[in-house]
Amino acid sequence: MIYKVTLGGKIYEVEVEKSEAVLLGVEDVKIPVATAPVAPAPAPAQTAPAVQAQGTVIESPMPGTILSVLVAVGDSVKVGQVLVVLEAMKMENDISAPSDGVVKQIAAQKGATVDTGDILLVI
Repeated sequence: MIYKVTLGGKIYEVEVEKSEAVLLGVEDVKIPVATAPVAPAPAPAQTAPAVQAQGTVIESPMPGTILSVLVAVGDSVKVGQVLVVLEAMKMENDISAPSDGVVKQIAAQKGATVDTGDILLVI
């Protein structure tokens, strides 16, 4: 394969073979090519488990990543209290309680990826 490389403001064509790179147009310049190990694929993102509790269901308003869950099952919450912090498009979004209640179930975990409409928790 031939690539164009800019060094010090000059453009060079570089031909890369299996074991060495040859700088075209420049005599006797051969550069050994190191083969880097292939990095393992990242682990798949965690997703929220199924929710079975009855009550007020709080859903994700947008796709994103759960940065933190600020409540635990059994906690009493007040309307407007921040329950979950969701990162979407590099912005942190507070997901607040729509009413007073007690947290019955938490479906979202820190680091989990959620889509619009995914259930975060039930109060």
